[in-house]
Amino acid sequence: MKAAPHSPLEPSRLSRWFAAVAVVTYAVLSLIPLAWIFMTSFRTPSDAIAYPPKVFAEPSLIGYVNLFTTRSRVSQEELRSLPPPAAWYEKLVREQQMILAGPSRFKDRYVNSLAIGFGSTLLSVVLGTLAAYAFSRFRVPGKDDWMFFILSTRMMPPIAVAIPIYLMFRQVGLSDTHTGLVLMYTVVNLSLAVWLLTGFMDEIPREYEEAAMVDGYTRLQAFLRVVLPQAATGIATTAIFCLIFAWNEYAFALLLTSGTAQTSAPFIPTIIGEGGLDWPAMAAGTTLFLLPVLVFTVLLRKHLLRGVTFGAIRK
Repeated sequence: MKAAPHSPLEPSRLSRWFAAVAVVTYAVLSLIPLAWIFMTSFRTPSDAIAYPPKVFAEPSLIGYVNLFTTRSRVSQEELRSLPPPAAWYEKLVREQQMILAGPSRFKDRYVNSLAIGFGSTLLSVVLGTLAAYAFSRFRVPGKDDWMFFILSTRMMPPIAVAIPIYLMFRQVGLSDTHTGLVLMYTVVNLSLAVWLLTGFMDEIPREYEEAAMVDGYTRLQAFLRVVLPQAATGIATTAIFCLIFAWNEYAFALLLTSGTAQTSAPFIPTIIGEGGLDWPAMAAGTTLFLLPVLVFTVLLRKHLLRGVTFGAIRK
């Protein structure tokens, strides 16, 4: 009996096992730091800096309490004279021989990150989609030169122009404002958005729009109802890359803001505890800082998986 023909492009069983082991190993090694940060956020300050490090420790929410509150130390006599704690988190603070002094600034910084990150991502994707559609569908004079110019803006590190941008923002009143950071991140992300989306737009056959316009659609209606659904994969992918940059950006957020519009990225390293850094509070802030990008990516994972095969069949 003849053996079934084997395609030279089909991987062997050994190569599939090797690839699976490599992927699992990489995933585990990549997740170890994230898992350690997550576990540290549920430890006490003493367990967080214990040596040798404790893999398993009694869980505590003191890191999250310290992250969202400010506290002051009092004497034992003054602590005993106070009424019983009114809430569970106040009890945790009392156990550190402290009393609550008020809320911390983390909540405001976290809201700033959400507004600036998602606001700049939305602007980058909208403007990048329109520009990419124009480059893909119309005869733009000097198209290649314009595309190279757009790409060239990514060749120079943004921090190289930090001082001129700082002086310009201060002159026009955009320093330490939400609008200033949104515009800054939009400008930096726009070149990436245009290049990524132009490639996706080129993969969508023009015949779809022509058929829609023959049926009575206008150019705008064909764009909204035919092109945008087809380009959803590229838009989702571009949005994730733009959000990751805007969310993680540190240098401009540190240089162009001082209080009102400061984001979480430059604020988390400044969390100071008594006698040094409050590692559980910093780990708690880092854990919460990871959540929006993680949730956003998970929600768009279907479009990301479709992007693997997008454009595999050409007309």
